[in-house]
Amino acid sequence: MHINFDFSDLEAFLAVLETGSFHNAADRLNLSQSAVTRRVQKLEKALGSVLFERTTRMVRPTLAAKRLQARAADMLVTAADTTRAMRDESVAYEYQRSMLVNVAAIPTVIPSCVLPAIRRFEDQGFSPRIRLLDAATNEVSEAVSHGDADFGVCSIGVLDPNTYFEPLLDDTIVLALPATHHLSEQEAIQWQDIVKERLILPARGTGNRVLIDEALAVRRLSAQWTFEVGRSTTAMELVLSGLGIGLLPKTATQSHMSRDLTFRSVVDLDVRRTIGLLTRTGVSISKPAEVLINLLRSTLKNPDEPAV
Repeated sequence: MHINFDFSDLEAFLAVLETGSFHNAADRLNLSQSAVTRRVQKLEKALGSVLFERTTRMVRPTLAAKRLQARAADMLVTAADTTRAMRDESVAYEYQRSMLVNVAAIPTVIPSCVLPAIRRFEDQGFSPRIRLLDAATNEVSEAVSHGDADFGVCSIGVLDPNTYFEPLLDDTIVLALPATHHLSEQEAIQWQDIVKERLILPARGTGNRVLIDEALAVRRLSAQWTFEVGRSTTAMELVLSGLGIGLLPKTATQSHMSRDLTFRSVVDLDVRRTIGLLTRTGVSISKPAEVLINLLRSTLKNPDEPAV
């Protein structure tokens, strides 16, 4: 069965019925009288019934009009409720979507930079859902470039043309030692002091390993490693277990795992990596994401300040 009328026709019909006049109905609906007449005629044609007996002096509803009245009113109420519910759901979804912040970050900066910024974020009254992707630098870059993350916190990797890297912090590579290790008593450690130790290095191909290898090559130094690991947390676990000593970024030393470790600089191996914010160019972000980015800027510029 084909329905050949719409809700505006039902509104015109009820307005005429309730006001007793096409003229008054037109005033109520803010339409011309001819427009109201056309809508009622369209409804009559669709139903195959005359709804009003018209004379020069009055408009009288027919039996069909009286039968239609309750059903027409119910249909309009249902339509209004449905529209309101859909709009409310859309508003709720939009609110949730705007409050969801997707952050991609290399794991070493999460304890020292990302978490303090999030605490400051919540202290300012924000309570969003935060999706945190911890990954290697190139994966962070890919997540930002593809729109899977609102922004990233990483070192300089392979940058996509549609991303922008904002350098904020120089992160040095330090030596992690067990607190009881004999080298922990030395304030100044030379590379020759560690060449005979069981050395833990970042995995080959990672950004940190590339920097270390380049620094060694420039200084014509060699490294015989015992363990290669993908993450700094794994390196610290090995150090804590007494299985070796490891080179890792200074930002990683603010992890809770570092409490029982000693960290020293290797004076003749000055290795640094630049940490910063990665964003997409020409793309707007939500207000919460913008606030969190500004807090991260402050944290990265002052990584040793306690979170407030």
